[in-house]
Amino acid sequence: MALRLNAVDFHRPKCPCFALPTTASLRSPRFFMASTLRSASKEVETVKKPFSPPREVHVQVTHSMPPQKIEIFKSMENWAENNLLIHLKPVEKCWQPQDFLPDPSSDGFHDQVTELRERAKEIPDEYFVVLVGDMITEEALPTYQTMLNTLDGVRDETGASPTPWAIWTRAWTAEENRHGDLLNKYLYLSGRVDMRQIEKTIQYLIGSGMDPRTENNPYLGFIYTSFQERATFVSHGNTARLAREHGDIKLAQICGTIASDEKRHETAYTKIVEKLFEIDPNETVISFADMMRKKISMPAHLMYDGRDDNLFDHFSSVAQRLGVYTAKDYADILEHLVGRWKVESLTGLSSDGAKAQDYVCGLPRRIRRLEERALGRAKQAQRVPFSWIYDRDVQL
Repeated sequence: MALRLNAVDFHRPKCPCFALPTTASLRSPRFFMASTLRSASKEVETVKKPFSPPREVHVQVTHSMPPQKIEIFKSMENWAENNLLIHLKPVEKCWQPQDFLPDPSSDGFHDQVTELRERAKEIPDEYFVVLVGDMITEEALPTYQTMLNTLDGVRDETGASPTPWAIWTRAWTAEENRHGDLLNKYLYLSGRVDMRQIEKTIQYLIGSGMDPRTENNPYLGFIYTSFQERATFVSHGNTARLAREHGDIKLAQICGTIASDEKRHETAYTKIVEKLFEIDPNETVISFADMMRKKISMPAHLMYDGRDDNLFDHFSSVAQRLGVYTAKDYADILEHLVGRWKVESLTGLSSDGAKAQDYVCGLPRRIRRLEERALGRAKQAQRVPFSWIYDRDVQL
């Protein structure tokens, strides 16, 4: 049986972007950077270890799913082959980053780059902070494939396993890989950002990993990915909207195309959880409540650029202010999933299952109430420098 330690109460929430965003009064006192140990009366500075995450991670819980539950996922392999893999596109029918970028073999390449840079000049710094943060998140893809391959019963055991679960993970990774490639090349050509600082941030992030608290448990893992894929769909959709408002139709097309991929991937992951609710509703609703009590953290929540220990919070605050990803979005996604999986209509649950059902069904309203209170108490936001844009200040 897995030992569950360091559970976080709802009233002390962690505040990731692509999860519950940062607001002035929703910040958890529990999660400070790893370089600072806090006591009631003083702060004690410690030396940060090489390659350690910039923030503390939770006490690690592993293999929390009962071993007998693995058989459920083995029994679902035929279902996955027929219902999951259909959400992948053949490579020859997929878009590629070069479809949206200046053609380096063309005589007009330099003119195309000049046009791209002229459009980028009209976009404010705050937008580039959010776009860079989204790109960095996409570029840490090796970590996400690693996370999926920690899940018991569905991992790729050999690196080239023929099971539908393994095929999905590899092909999903391959599709997602285009997102970071495209945004990275666009930002490089734009001339608006410090690529070396961005590249350092990516290296730090991949080296730090992620702490989604999914416990090698595919129930938790697929609930997490269902939420995350919808969150990235929302975020990229909003960067597309803002790019259009700033007059860069090509960038809007780029962000919108990525959002379309995320929507398709969301459909696949939510179908997995929908099937789990059909097969094992009690365990699935308990897992849903467990994941929501712990909060859905952004994959890039350990983001660091070598300078700003609070970089992730600062990026999240800008995304919240611009309406790219907000506390309202977090509540909306949760409400969408509760409806999509018909959680309110579940019957025949155990006592724990019924409590979990009540919790997740009532949680969107609680989050919205907290958001309203936080906005009412919000103070004038500070301005902070971002190394990604040559240390220019942006309002949080």
